[in-house]
Amino acid sequence: MLWIVLAIALAIAEAFTATLFVAMFAAGALAAAGAAALGAPVLVQAIVFAVVSALSIGAIRPLIVRRQNSALEGGESSFGLAALEGAQATVLEQVDADRGMIKIDGELWQARSFDGTETYQPGDHVRVVKVRGATALVWRDDLPHL
Repeated sequence: MLWIVLAIALAIAEAFTATLFVAMFAAGALAAAGAAALGAPVLVQAIVFAVVSALSIGAIRPLIVRRQNSALEGGESSFGLAALEGAQATVLEQVDADRGMIKIDGELWQARSFDGTETYQPGDHVRVVKVRGATALVWRDDLPHL
């Protein structure tokens, strides 16, 4: 049960980091949960966690990152948080260096000014420059709105 709780907590943490690093530990925790379900001792469970996590980080993560980068270079649609970069958004609550709220394709996102000096008012249109965790860093949108 502990391994499942750990896997869920790590998966939630990955949602805030979007680095595909923490998710590899979540996979290790799920593998350890499988070992626990088969009656393996705690030491074996810990070894399974470590081995699966290390293999995931060393083998699977580079493949996913490479696929994501080649998709971006090849002009294919990006996925995950990378797909939000460049998206147009509307300011719902004032956005400055410390706080703000925007709407991207119907979804609400916390936002901050990209350079920390700009302030955007509700109704302003901005463009997502970068996503850090669950916060979009935005800049003035000078492009026509669709």
